[in-house]
Order: sequence, then structure tokens, then C-alpha cells
Amino acid sequence: MPMPNLPPVTLLVVDDHNLFRRGLVALLGQDPRLQVVGEAGDAAQAMRLAPALRPDVILLDNHLPGVTGVDAIQGLREVSPASRVLMLTVSEDSQDLATALRNGAQGYLLKTIDGDLLAQAIHRAAAGEPVVSPELMGKLVAAFQSQGAPEANDALAASTSDKASAVAPQGTPLSPREEDVLREIARGSSNKEIARALDIAETTVKIHVQHILRKLGLSSRVQAAVYASDRQR
Repeated sequence: MPMPNLPPVTLLVVDDHNLFRRGLVALLGQDPRLQVVGEAGDAAQAMRLAPALRPDVILLDNHLPGVTGVDAIQGLREVSPASRVLMLTVSEDSQDLATALRNGAQGYLLKTIDGDLLAQAIHRAAAGEPVVSPELMGKLVAAFQSQGAPEANDALAASTSDKASAVAPQGTPLSPREEDVLREIARGSSNKEIARALDIAETTVKIHVQHILRKLGLSSRVQAAVYASDRQR
């Protein structure tokens, strides 16, 4: 339940497809905790609007005319340093993912994301938490392993490293089923895919994920995936 006097998260939506952009703005407008303060059809327009609007989050498509979204991230962060840049795209390309995180994106989401989950991701990004679509978790871990922390989002790398090192050996051990779920998370599986693979209910998977994060002292699936991958080395 939202805090009564907490101001809404302000958004600048950047997408060159008018129909999709208008639909997205209408969808986000249904959440009183979110406020779209501006729209742009390309990176240049976004660069002009961002300094004046100073949105909490810039929701950025990748396939834009002229300068692509991933290439515009650094410029947007320079003209509006307080804004978090959150990619919302159809691209599942691992290079786009790695480049976006390397350039300072707070997260990378696919346009297939559910509306409620998108709202949650926006709030998490505004709070400074890295967010990545579950379908891309495996590619994120692979990019993290092959390219190292400098190639990953600084917040992701630092947060994951700090959290992983803070896990004490004498901490509460994971149950065998939680270990199974953690392995699936490291593979990039969604809750639905984990439920299918382990023949359990999706709600049960969600509970296991919550327990895993609590026991390991982590705060996101991204951290859990990187933690599990590092442990397997």
C-alpha cells in the first residue's frame, strides 16, 4: 500500500512508436504512484526534455531513429544526472543488454512484461535497485562472467559483490528444494518455467525465492543469479 504523502515517481517515456507510447502512457497513468511528465519520439527530443523535466525515471526504448537507446544512455545521464534510465525494449540481444548496463542503465526490461510488474520495476529502479527481465537473467550472468564487473552496471556489480560477501558460512542453509530453485534462477528461468521444471506450483516458487533472498541476504533475483553462478566456479 503506497505511503499517503509520498510523491509519485515521475517518468519521461521515450519511444518512437506513437501507438505503443500512447498506450504505455495510458497504462502507467492508471497507477497513482506514477506520473508521466513527458514523452519523446527519439533520443534528441529526450535530451532536450530531460533537463527541464528532471524525471525520476526515463523509460527508454532501444530501437529509436538516429541514436539508439543504448547509445543515448550516457548523454541522458549527463543532462539529467538524478534520473534513472530504464530500458524497455523488444531486443533480447545480449550485446544490447551488456551495453545498456555498461552505459549506466538502471535496468533492462522487455516489452512483453506484465503491466503490474512494469510498475513494480519502475519503483525499484527509482529507488536505485537494478532490475532485469527474468527471461534475460541467463544472458546477464553470462555477460557478467565473460566481461567482468567493469562491463556490468556499477550498481549491479557493487550490490551483488557486497551482498554475496556478506553471506556468512554459518548462515541458515538452503533446503534441497531451495537449492533447486536457485539453480533455475541462475539459468535465467522465470517463476513459471521453474514451476514447470520442478513440478511445483508457481506460488510455491515465489515463496521459495523469497526464502532464498532472505537467507542469503540478497534483495533481487539478479543478485541471486550472480551469487549462484559465482558459487559454481
